[in-house]
Amino acid sequence: MSEQEHLSTCLCDLFRLLWSLLVPCIYLSLAFTAVLFLLITGVRTWFHMKRKTRKAQDSQLTVAFFHPYCNAGGGGERVLWCALRTLQNRYQNVSFVVYTGDQGVTPEQILDGARRHFNIRLPRAVKFVFLKHRQLVDAKLYPYFTLLGQSLGSMFLGWEALTKFVPDLFIDSMGYAFTLPVFRYLAGCHVVSYVHYPTISTDMLSVIRERNPSFNNAEYISSNPVLSIIKLIYYCVFALFYGLSGSCSDVIMVNSTWTLDHILALWHAPLRTSVVYPPCDVQAFLKVPLTEDSEVKKDKKCHSIVSVGQFRPEKNHRLQIRAFKKLLDRMQTESADQEAVKLVLIGGCRHEDDENRVLMLRGLCQELGVANSVEFKLNISFEELKKEITDATIGLHTMWNEHFGIGVVECMAAGTIILAHKSGGPKSDIVVHYDGGPTGFLADDEDSYADTIEKILSLTPAARMEIRQRARSSVTRFSDQEFENSFLAAMADLMATLGQLG
Repeated sequence: MSEQEHLSTCLCDLFRLLWSLLVPCIYLSLAFTAVLFLLITGVRTWFHMKRKTRKAQDSQLTVAFFHPYCNAGGGGERVLWCALRTLQNRYQNVSFVVYTGDQGVTPEQILDGARRHFNIRLPRAVKFVFLKHRQLVDAKLYPYFTLLGQSLGSMFLGWEALTKFVPDLFIDSMGYAFTLPVFRYLAGCHVVSYVHYPTISTDMLSVIRERNPSFNNAEYISSNPVLSIIKLIYYCVFALFYGLSGSCSDVIMVNSTWTLDHILALWHAPLRTSVVYPPCDVQAFLKVPLTEDSEVKKDKKCHSIVSVGQFRPEKNHRLQIRAFKKLLDRMQTESADQEAVKLVLIGGCRHEDDENRVLMLRGLCQELGVANSVEFKLNISFEELKKEITDATIGLHTMWNEHFGIGVVECMAAGTIILAHKSGGPKSDIVVHYDGGPTGFLADDEDSYADTIEKILSLTPAARMEIRQRARSSVTRFSDQEFENSFLAAMADLMATLGQLG
């Protein structure tokens, strides 16, 4: 046998071997696909029957909001309650459900919390479906691969929600995009998403790619090229599936221009995506008359710098405390009265992790020797919040790439001069020039924050008043009324379609 014939025979034998291995794989794949198809069809039929049974008892169209932390008291919760109030006022013959994981509280207590924290009262009753497995979306359950763990956990939590109640329209109002395909493809629901902050963003990919340490990129990973490559691959694959999950939404609403850019890059659904600024209770603050600083300070011993935000790591309260320490050191060096300024940290604590974070921040204050000039106010009422903000000279915000910044808007509406982080929503949407002048200030590190606070305090009362008045005039675009108009406009076509389907 010639060498060419021998080679041909070997290739044929190799082909037969590969084919003999491939054929069973093909059959197994077809069998798996068929079983999966039958399983999904069976599940869809089951949920369809559950919906049909519900409608036989109550023919009303039902809209369900997925918000596992609806009693938390943050900006995302204000969006939930305003969205509910808006839809209830507009659609009288629609019933509403909230999926929540808040165990140990009654519906009345939850609604009372919305009234106390946000001054919001719903026009009629809403049904609460209490979920038992909210811990599945808790970050502390996943010390590694946190994004993946929480996302898979949200799918199981979504499954629990579905088994308890099957709605006609599902709205994810908290950012769990992986629940969207569960409700759409397994239950045949229409789905809507309001995105406060992308679970993963192109900025996060850049942080990993450039190996920069941050709160979500530990130094031991950023300093190791192999681990950085592995994490980058993980993030890229996760971003792909995140985009696929989000893109199944019938309507996509985002809370800022910054969020819009990232969602368009990941979800690729521009025709279904619109910016709906979150509702900020500016009217409550605008009712408070502006007073010259010189008059306000007659009865006060010091300037107040107030920070409003939940005690989460990304809010970067450590930066606020360290910048404040630098400010006090400079004032002391300049022979100024060190008690002429105080820092007030206001925020909500959702659980034990947040409470422990506050303890660590108190410890940092002790360590830096500023404890006597820093106050912590936790889970305070709306009235107390309003008083603290309106009494303050400066409103402080330090989160990098904050998706929007309701606290920033509230400070501006109250006539408090805002100093926010030079990134995200505050930079692109809020602290921008208006009527030919600045509405506040931006900074990005300890020195620039300390410098800018010093600059604001050195302004004359008249100069500060000009900025305060301009800022106040600019925030009407973030009012409850503007949110209601934009939200209803985004939902109009879908609600009309659902009304026709009946």
